[in-house]
Amino acid sequence: MHPDATADLQLLGRAVKQAQYRQHRALDSVLTAVGTTLAQWDALRAISRTPGASARDLAAATFQTEQAFGTLAGRLTAQGLIERRPGHGRRIEHHLTPAGERTLKAGHKVADEVLTECFAPLPEPDRATLLDLLRRLNGTP
Repeated sequence: MHPDATADLQLLGRAVKQAQYRQHRALDSVLTAVGTTLAQWDALRAISRTPGASARDLAAATFQTEQAFGTLAGRLTAQGLIERRPGHGRRIEHHLTPAGERTLKAGHKVADEVLTECFAPLPEPDRATLLDLLRRLNGTP
């Protein structure tokens, strides 16, 4: 591989990381205003998408270890945002409470505003292209 190609790949990797970091900082800031954090809101989103999911499944969906997700789920339970119920065998199922639903909804509203601002420099066709490229890169449909 040509040395410039390696540098270009490193620049690309850094640019993706920089965009993600900027987005996460902005989201964390506004989510705090509605009483949650990015990690907590992401967990609420994952539980909302798959009610009754196990900690293992939710950890994978939120890019965490099972142990880290378990700690987070404990905090969410203590805050009254989720319920953990016995499932099949030793499985513990996760469900949103009404308070969790309200927090999730409030988070969606402020996140939509932040993400609109984050992606404002790109016209819609560029956003669609970026999404397509990232999906291909990540091997997701």
